[in-house]
Amino acid sequence: MPVSAATATKLREAMQRLLAGEPIRTNGALTKENLAREAGVSHATIHRAEDILAEWDAKVPRQILRTPGEVRRDEDIDTLRRQLREAKQQITELNGKLDALATVTANLYHENLALRRKQGQNRRMAALPDAN
Repeated sequence: MPVSAATATKLREAMQRLLAGEPIRTNGALTKENLAREAGVSHATIHRAEDILAEWDAKVPRQILRTPGEVRRDEDIDTLRRQLREAKQQITELNGKLDALATVTANLYHENLALRRKQGQNRRMAALPDAN
């Protein structure tokens, strides 16, 4: 059973408002549910308006089913993910450098100990007797 002319008019006006980004009763997302809410009709009524749904499907491509706020949110998430990925790469690089520096420091410490022992042994061997 098709919808009345008055209901069809409500649906077409609601479609124009949603597509223009000027919703009155919804958040502006381009969904069939919002089309029904914007027109002030039930969910069942919109599914009886097959010709209007065909127009809707022709005008609303699947990839823009997000509100401008959702698009900004998704762009922010993408930016934050990229920044996180870059920070993790930097952390990995710095941890590698830190490990290398710790190894060099440990080697220098042990070389220093060995040189001090050697120097201490050499002093005893080459020490001059007391003048007293």
